[in-house]
Amino acid sequence: MDNAATIKIALAGNPNCGKTTIFNNITGAKQHVGNYPGVTVEKKEGRCTYENNSLLFVDLPGTYSLTARSLDEVVARNVIINEKPDIIVNVLDASNLERNLYLAAQIVELGRPVVIGLNMMDIAERMGAKIDLEKLGKKLGATVVPLVGSKNVGTTELLRAVMEVAKKGEVIENAEVDYGPELEPAIRSLSDMIQKNGSIQYPVRWLAVKLLENDPDVLNKVRVIEGTEPIVAMAQTLRDSLKNKVDLEFCFAEYRHRFAVDAYNASIVRTGSNDTLSDKIDRVLTHRILGIPIFLGLMWLMFTSVIDLGAYPQDWLDQGFGMLGDYLGSVITNDQLRSLIVDGVIGGVGAVLSFVPLIIILYFFISLIEDTGYMARAAFLIDRIMRACGLHGKSFIPMILGFGCNVPGIMAARTLDNEKDRMVTILACPFMSCGARLPVYTLFIAAFFGATGYGGTVLTAIYILGILVSIGVAIVLRKTAFKGETEPFVMELPPYHIPTIKGVLMHMWERTVLYLKKAGTIILGASILVWFLTAYPMDVEYSQDFDAARDQVTETMEMEQAAILQSYGVQSLEDDAALNTMYESMITTADADAEAADAEEQDVSDVAQAQALEEKPEYPAGFADLQASNPTLYAQALPLFDAKVKADDATAALDDQQNSEKLSQSYAARLGHFVEPVIAPLGFDWKIGVGLVACTAAKEVMVSTLATIYSVEADDTHEASLVTYLANDNSFNPAVALSLMIFSLLYMPCVASLAVIKRETNSWKWMFFSMGLGVVLAYVFAFAVYHLALLAGLGA
Repeated sequence: MDNAATIKIALAGNPNCGKTTIFNNITGAKQHVGNYPGVTVEKKEGRCTYENNSLLFVDLPGTYSLTARSLDEVVARNVIINEKPDIIVNVLDASNLERNLYLAAQIVELGRPVVIGLNMMDIAERMGAKIDLEKLGKKLGATVVPLVGSKNVGTTELLRAVMEVAKKGEVIENAEVDYGPELEPAIRSLSDMIQKNGSIQYPVRWLAVKLLENDPDVLNKVRVIEGTEPIVAMAQTLRDSLKNKVDLEFCFAEYRHRFAVDAYNASIVRTGSNDTLSDKIDRVLTHRILGIPIFLGLMWLMFTSVIDLGAYPQDWLDQGFGMLGDYLGSVITNDQLRSLIVDGVIGGVGAVLSFVPLIIILYFFISLIEDTGYMARAAFLIDRIMRACGLHGKSFIPMILGFGCNVPGIMAARTLDNEKDRMVTILACPFMSCGARLPVYTLFIAAFFGATGYGGTVLTAIYILGILVSIGVAIVLRKTAFKGETEPFVMELPPYHIPTIKGVLMHMWERTVLYLKKAGTIILGASILVWFLTAYPMDVEYSQDFDAARDQVTETMEMEQAAILQSYGVQSLEDDAALNTMYESMITTADADAEAADAEEQDVSDVAQAQALEEKPEYPAGFADLQASNPTLYAQALPLFDAKVKADDATAALDDQQNSEKLSQSYAARLGHFVEPVIAPLGFDWKIGVGLVACTAAKEVMVSTLATIYSVEADDTHEASLVTYLANDNSFNPAVALSLMIFSLLYMPCVASLAVIKRETNSWKWMFFSMGLGVVLAYVFAFAVYHLALLAGLGA
């Protein structure tokens, strides 16, 4: 093996065998994630350097078999057959060795050098099992390396074994599966014909077995090769003759299973206890009665933690973006550019980015659910309900993955063998509440339910509603468009694992980066577009001359102050230094008090703000110290301050009126008012209408749209957080908030999800069906929730 060349290693194994943990241990952050050409199966590649050798690791999809029943299986074996990696590292779960050896039996047939990574040795030892690694290696014709992936034990030894095998080149010592006296003669005859053809690049014996199995994917690949018609015909003849003696499909699988059992029996020294720690935990977590309540309790804990823990860093980011906007607003002189940067980019994208901590926490919990092994248990628990409805329990795993993002959830449906189950899962998955919707939920929960203490409960209820709607949609589709028998639910429950910090952090990092990329592309573009729609046209016809009106307010204030000063026998403030100092101190104290009040209102509900406004004293608390310092000067300066406050309030009212009139004549308002009659029964105004149109690209755009609209509408001296804007807006209330959250939950999938639905179903019809179904269900449910909330008194 040339040291200068990159050695390509394929990592293969059953789901939950710890393959991805080992992949992360070896490659670290040097990973690239994409899709295999022509399919939507995720392709992960990573690099490392060992002893000055460049190694490229390809993490194949986790699969129990290499037959052609699912897309994962076809892709995994095609990578091995077509790309011909230098070495295959087959990761086996030592605590469930016999089950894992069935895949190993198929891998050794593929004609590539193999290294066995025997993972989870610590769990096997705790069970009391003992495995003879040398005998296992002889049975498989491969080097066996013990591993504990969760503790990064054995990684160096695995790399060393890979290099030793790589140095042997194409010298292959793999074992062969003996298919018995009925099948072996047919395999040899067909192998001889394939060998004589000379133009086929696939492993000869493996190809003969697959043709006799009537593997559709292999048959299609062979038929396109010139001169293979006799081989295909001979395979058909041999199949027909064998069918009278054996059940071919069962027979091939049976001999592979015998190979796996023989390898297991030869290598196992002690089987260990059957009653493992995982079994003991499962008696509680998968209990027939307690299992589902525990699952719901864990979901509630997860979403409550997202709300409570994420509130602190979210507030810091919100304040940070506010300070950045203030700074840029002070240094950018051009009005239009300042509005674009501050109101459009900072106001829109910044509002979405402030929710990143909540997204990170959500992804942290999802990673824990996946890495501990509880994800499979959740599917097992929900299977009882789904099976009663005629659905497949395995469909629940893509739905759970949809909590992070609907795109990988929809793609995960490819693991379902039954085409009808797969289609139903794809169409039901978008109703699971993805991370993109989380900013919308938390925004309105903070504005209208934050002070009640029920934020976590509201969020949990929304996510549960998404699950129920997904299951309901799946039931209807399974009984109408996709009638047929449901396949039995068979899923291995992997042992519980203690997740590695590195693995969890990498999962969080990968998903968060995708979210940030969306904020830097789709959301940025949408924010700029919304800013343009709200800021233009510029030639607006106002109801009055606002500049003249503001000048009039200023003149009136100056006349009032001049009259007050004349009554003191003073022509102007500059003539009395002590009085001027007291007046300026009042203004400084009032400004500081206003800034403090704005900061306290960041996360306060509208009810609490109204109550605080009623209890607020007429003057700031600091005025008491000014009065005590010089009562006479204080009494003289107070009327001057009152005149200024009166003028400031009048000017602010004029600013609000002017901004409101300008916004009401903008392109955005015209668009919003166009859709408003349709959405008015849901409690939505034109601002939400603009958001609903914009968020077809991505659900988070609802937040950036509202943030941009309010930023443009507000003047520079009356800016606040989006939560405060919403809480103070008379067109919003808890009933509207609930209605909008439900609409966001069920609304048509985002553009990325629609694209994946089109690719997975290969049908425009089902993509448009998903769009229409989402719009209809969102409207119906939001309408019902809004009017029920009004009846419950939440419309105030």
